[in-house]
Amino acid sequence: GVLMQFIYDKNAKNELLKIEDENYNYIVKARRHKLDDILDFRNLEDDFLYSYKISQIDKKSLFLNLLKKEEKIIENSKKIHLAWCIVDPKTIYENIASLNELGVDKITFVYSDFSQKNFKINFEKLEKILINSSSQCGRSSIIKLDIYKNIDTFIADNPDTYFLDFSQTSIDSKVLDIKTLMIGTEGGFSKRERELFNKNFIVGFSSNLILKSQTAIISATSKIIL
Repeated sequence: GVLMQFIYDKNAKNELLKIEDENYNYIVKARRHKLDDILDFRNLEDDFLYSYKISQIDKKSLFLNLLKKEEKIIENSKKIHLAWCIVDPKTIYENIASLNELGVDKITFVYSDFSQKNFKINFEKLEKILINSSSQCGRSSIIKLDIYKNIDTFIADNPDTYFLDFSQTSIDSKVLDIKTLMIGTEGGFSKRERELFNKNFIVGFSSNLILKSQTAIISATSKIIL
């Protein structure tokens, strides 16, 4: 099984922690922990890492006592906000953990002219994937999520947005400037949308190949952040 850097529990910070279900199976069955073992937890609401000691193990639950807490922020120093034009939610669910590992601060999903309007994103499902991802890579937070109904309102609220599109300006030359980056759908952007863009804020890859949305977003993020 996958090794967790910490275990997520929304109640991590209480003196006494009761664990059941998935986490119980992970701790007792998968990792075979015993009484008095010490485990690290986070609630992903604050920046603390909480160390607990197992005080009791029952058939379906276990109890732990808080030993200590320490503030431990594990984040990427570079903050990036991605505006991801909505593609098939399956694509989003399959790739968001990679973006979380890379350290993306925030993703705003935007319905663009070429997004299918019937695509609905399940935020609860995304949050589960993100929590799982952070507990494996050690990140002390998860990506913040938002949604906009069109590109127009997003640009109005985020005038310094860069756009990943076909451009003579390579994204590599702008990595220090980009704080917010918009990535289109497979079909790119409509003519109407391109007219909204600040022409100085359009960047591209030096490849002539058409990239899938998820390849583009992960590649662009890696260039900017890593």
